[in-house]
Amino acid sequence: MKTKHLIALMAAGLICAPLLFTAGCGDDKGPADTTESAGGDDDDDTNDDGTTNAGTTEGPGDGDGDGDGDGDGDGDGDGDGDGETTGCEFICDTDMANEGITCDVFAQDCPDGQKCAGWDSDGDNAWDATKCVDVMGNGSHGDPCSAEGGASGIDDCAEGVMCWNLNEEGVGTCVELCTGSPENSSCDPVNTQCIILNQGSLNLCLPDCDPLLQDCEGSNLCIPDPNSDGFFCVLDASGGMAPAGTPCEFNNVCNVGLMCVNPDFFPGPECVGSIGCCSAFCDTENGDADCQGLPVEDAVCVQFYADGEAPPGKENVGVCGLAG
Repeated sequence: MKTKHLIALMAAGLICAPLLFTAGCGDDKGPADTTESAGGDDDDDTNDDGTTNAGTTEGPGDGDGDGDGDGDGDGDGDGDGDGETTGCEFICDTDMANEGITCDVFAQDCPDGQKCAGWDSDGDNAWDATKCVDVMGNGSHGDPCSAEGGASGIDDCAEGVMCWNLNEEGVGTCVELCTGSPENSSCDPVNTQCIILNQGSLNLCLPDCDPLLQDCEGSNLCIPDPNSDGFFCVLDASGGMAPAGTPCEFNNVCNVGLMCVNPDFFPGPECVGSIGCCSAFCDTENGDADCQGLPVEDAVCVQFYADGEAPPGKENVGVCGLAG
């Protein structure tokens, strides 16, 4: 039987210390098909309001999560973790309906002298909305920049550019936003790809990378793109304190060389009740050798891509977890 990409991500949200991405999960319209995955059956009876992941996974409870969809997971579909959440069996969608989207980061449809920017609307350090802000500078892709209040949306990059990868002093690098549309996006900077995150509040041209080489600049992590079959570079927010088997909610809180996966796929003892668990990338050419010594005794190297679907150079990418 044909395998999916992987069972994988419970959390498409990323954390770029000190800024937090929220997790958003939808359903099956992305690279994964609706056949049986490496970690479980397909969930093609779930609602189809997303664009990338492959269905519903069991949360740490017994509710059915099919109710009012307000996010607390208590069996009424609202996601508080005490029911079956409409979560992610594959890679979480980040393009669900978002009432906080008041301008279009692709179209840049704000009045003259302003730009459309992602920002944190509720003070939880997570970009979850867009708004028009004054253009405060002309920084272009790759230029140093500064941002006001981290996730305020106010920075000194030009229109169509965002201050990214901020350090503790609020200094980062201007990153160009994608052009086109979510369905047909493009990036001008060389060796970048369009990454759409946080329910469409962010669209960024970020570097491509190889998860087996972890070849990002500096201490950045190489993790899966939630909206395509590639990988991209993002700040390491683990602090080196999240080895394999560590619970995770956000995609870049695991140590370098790891990713946040469904705990049913990698059931580390410390991950019981968590929505995610850190597991290791592995090279399928090495068999299961890269998965030895991990806190899941029966972990094997499961290929990340379905047969024949890997981009060039990514054919050997795997993730340690339970097979079949």
